[in-house]
Amino acid sequence: MSNQKKRNFQIEAFKHRVVVDPKYADKTWKVLEHAIHEIYNHNASGLSFEELYRNAYNMVLHKFGEKLYSGLVTTMTSHLKEISKSIEAAQGGMFLEEMNRKWTDHNKALQMIRDILMYMDRTYIPSTQKTPVHELGLNLWRDNIIRSSKIQTRLLNTLLELVLRERTGEVIDRGLMRNIIKMLMDLGPSVYQEDFENPFLEVSAEFYRGESQKFIECCDCGDYLKKAERRLNEELDRVTHYLDARSEAKITNVVEKEMIANHMLRLVHMDNSGLVNMLLDDKYEDLGRMYNLFRRVSNGLSTIREVMTSHLRETGKQLVTDPESLKDPVEFVQRLLDEKDKYDSIIRLSFSNDKTFLNALNSSFEFFINLNNRSPEFISLFVDDKLRKGLKGVSEEDVEIILDKVMMLFRYLQEKDVYEKYYKQHLAKRLLSGKTVSDDAERSLIVKLKTECGYQFTSKLEGMFTDMKTSQDTMQGFYASHPELGDGPTLTVQVLTTGSWPTQPSVTCNLPSEMSALCEKFRSYYLGTHTGRRLSWQTNMGTADIKASFGKGQKHELNVSTYQMCVLMLFNNAERLSYKEIEQATEIPAVDLKRCLQSMACVKGKNVLRKEPMSKDIGEDDAFFVNDKFTSKLYKVKIGTVVAQKESEPEKQETRQRVEEDRKPQIEAAIVRIMKSRRALDHNNIISEVTKQLQSRFLANPTEIKKRIESLIERDFLERDSIDRKLYRYLA
Repeated sequence: MSNQKKRNFQIEAFKHRVVVDPKYADKTWKVLEHAIHEIYNHNASGLSFEELYRNAYNMVLHKFGEKLYSGLVTTMTSHLKEISKSIEAAQGGMFLEEMNRKWTDHNKALQMIRDILMYMDRTYIPSTQKTPVHELGLNLWRDNIIRSSKIQTRLLNTLLELVLRERTGEVIDRGLMRNIIKMLMDLGPSVYQEDFENPFLEVSAEFYRGESQKFIECCDCGDYLKKAERRLNEELDRVTHYLDARSEAKITNVVEKEMIANHMLRLVHMDNSGLVNMLLDDKYEDLGRMYNLFRRVSNGLSTIREVMTSHLRETGKQLVTDPESLKDPVEFVQRLLDEKDKYDSIIRLSFSNDKTFLNALNSSFEFFINLNNRSPEFISLFVDDKLRKGLKGVSEEDVEIILDKVMMLFRYLQEKDVYEKYYKQHLAKRLLSGKTVSDDAERSLIVKLKTECGYQFTSKLEGMFTDMKTSQDTMQGFYASHPELGDGPTLTVQVLTTGSWPTQPSVTCNLPSEMSALCEKFRSYYLGTHTGRRLSWQTNMGTADIKASFGKGQKHELNVSTYQMCVLMLFNNAERLSYKEIEQATEIPAVDLKRCLQSMACVKGKNVLRKEPMSKDIGEDDAFFVNDKFTSKLYKVKIGTVVAQKESEPEKQETRQRVEEDRKPQIEAAIVRIMKSRRALDHNNIISEVTKQLQSRFLANPTEIKKRIESLIERDFLERDSIDRKLYRYLA
């Protein structure tokens, strides 16, 4: 088996040559050429596509591909030349219609020709790197029709004229426009761009440049923006209906540049209708339109924001420095809240809650609220007014809304500790006089302050509420242990922890004998149940209810301050008393005594005393009598003390001084905390770190920080570096 010879198979070519008819190629091409003519002349129904396909197939197979291809180019070109003439001959509106009709025909013809020449398309064309049949048909249409000297410019002008007519309000055949534009796009991106889009954008820019100039001269800002918005929407609509989607960004850019960007500043500052007027008149719709249009162009929103900020700062500055508004603190704060509400609404409804606008609003408010150093006091007075009477009959939800608004203003304050001082004084007066509308509202505000500023800020305020509750229990215990006191005068004492309440100078005054005996009994009882405590009477903070009889048997119950009670009780034993005698008998400080007498002798309807001579002010030589002719519709008459609602200048100085004193230990504590962790730090860094740590309570003054550093060096908490005198070291 292995010795047998292996046979090798070999395939050989035919020995005889296959002879092709020398006229074969010409004959076959004639058949195919005739078919192409018939297709263009709409007589394709009589053709056998199978036979034509086989003919084209054989030509390529017998290496006549080149003849077939060049014949196709020549035949199609001659047909397109004829088509070109018929399009050129079309007049007026028929021009585009003729072109559209011929383009549709050409596409159908091209489809059939491609089917016949499919074999050439698949084999001969890729191997010789020629243009495929369909693409060839498009290129020939482009070169012979679209770019023919007599058609190119006419086509462009016709299209641009139709767009212009549509812009000026005429109705055009959008379907035809879409077909022609689609034809340009099918011929390739460069054809659409060069033969239509670029000139279209140039003409549009020119159109909108002229139109915007015309509008800006005759329209106010709101109307101009409406027109710009309408034009922008029209262009978007145009793109949707008959332009290439990629043209959208380009044409909107043109409208934005010519109608908005180029006139931005003029629009914003337009007299009587610009941004400031829109803000003043709450034109939410116009503002929203301006926001939406300006956001499309670079620096558009920053332009609106800057104008809004400068206007807001200016109006805010006028508001907080206006001498008229400073006369009524409640009205002052209410105007601030109204201004804030107004701009919150504008930003929510017109500027789609844009964070950058909210930040600008907050920084503006912070800027002008702190221009007036009485803002903390006024905000506290506003709260005081609301919690005394302003929130009567208001639902819990509305109370919360008002308190939240107050907290918002509080956040803007740089001197939060000043607010705390005033708030504590006002809260003390409300609690002691029992004049608060709702304990829940009081506690709610304290919780909000605690959330905002931490436990330290509110611990003393919470202590005040605790004292009020404890005092009630103490009084119950006192009367339970002294049942014999049921018939005489009654005493209600509030025992206040010194550290929790605002410090008041302890002022003595001579109480009537009936009261001083009762006070002594309470002192004995209290110190008997609480060892190691000391009581001092704050008569300047108390009130009293006394029954009085006037001429003609008029009886009233008078609600007065402790000082007023001391004065009135003197008239039980005297008909007439001079100012000097009253001062001697009561030992009330002169300022308080004058206020107290003024409120009982000079206020119409509350004048239970008469004075000689009759005048508004109290003099040291005045004499006082009971006013027998006093009448009032009410049985209970409240006689208030004539007080300034706002602090007087000396009181203001005193409060400011107390605040400054309270700040010193806080600054020192911050310095020590920082130095403990850093061990060594230079002067500028200490200043910035301390300011940063304390900014939630107040804005620390660099001069004061420097003084506190010196004080700490003297007390051996810190030392200066021996070489670099600006460097401090912590001493453990």
